[in-house]
Amino acid sequence: MDMILDWFAQNEAKLLQYLIDFGIAIAIIIVGKWVAKLVRKGIDKMLSLKNIDKAVISFVGSIAYGVVFFVAIIAAISHLGFNTSSLVAIVGAAGLAVGLALQGSLSNFASGVLLIVLKPFKSGDFIDVAGIAGIVEEINIFSSKLRTGDNKTVIIPNGKITSSTITNFSTKPERRLDLVIGVSYSADLAKTKALLTKLTTEHELVLKEKETVIGVQELAESSVNFVVRPWVKSDDYWILHRDLLEKIKIALDDAGIEIPFPQLSVHVNQETKNEQ
Repeated sequence: MDMILDWFAQNEAKLLQYLIDFGIAIAIIIVGKWVAKLVRKGIDKMLSLKNIDKAVISFVGSIAYGVVFFVAIIAAISHLGFNTSSLVAIVGAAGLAVGLALQGSLSNFASGVLLIVLKPFKSGDFIDVAGIAGIVEEINIFSSKLRTGDNKTVIIPNGKITSSTITNFSTKPERRLDLVIGVSYSADLAKTKALLTKLTTEHELVLKEKETVIGVQELAESSVNFVVRPWVKSDDYWILHRDLLEKIKIALDDAGIEIPFPQLSVHVNQETKNEQ
């Protein structure tokens, strides 16, 4: 017992210092956890004001909380006199391994965050991306869901979306309809243009305040191609497209104006040789 008391007496200063260091380390962890919570709340509030998706807010806030709290733990361990460089290296290597294993998923997640933050499209928009055209139904963290015109659901990874050209047909309230109408070379061009102009300008879906362009665009191999370019509300685009094509076909037939199909004219020259 005397030996134990003597040892405590000889190492009293060291023990006191260890207790103080241990208390400071605990305080560092407590303060670090408190700061981590403040950082997470600040990020949540800031991203919420920008109408960021809740899943993204939660994920980013959790990452920030974990990073700040991990730094606090490392600082506490370092204050106790332990070498933390090996621990940091091990954690870094583990993080790298996990990152490589989840490379595709992390890429899709990062792309999902970009889509939600930058908002190149929103739910309900009609877009063409990665070779798929459809209406956006959902924008999730890792993938987005589109509904095609024939009512199929297509799920596209977000990484593929951000690496492709995105065409959004819903951002503008008005669109221009581009039709190419081919008629025979024997057709009366003035009569054809007048007919196309009448059908287009009189259609109820064509925007009258916008200029409609109608004229010869090309002298093709088998036809004279007219371009018909009226403006229409975006919601009525395909209705006008179908209806105007049908009316133009019927009107051209009634007027006796031929819509030719690709053809090849072969001229045969017959030579007669005089017998000698």
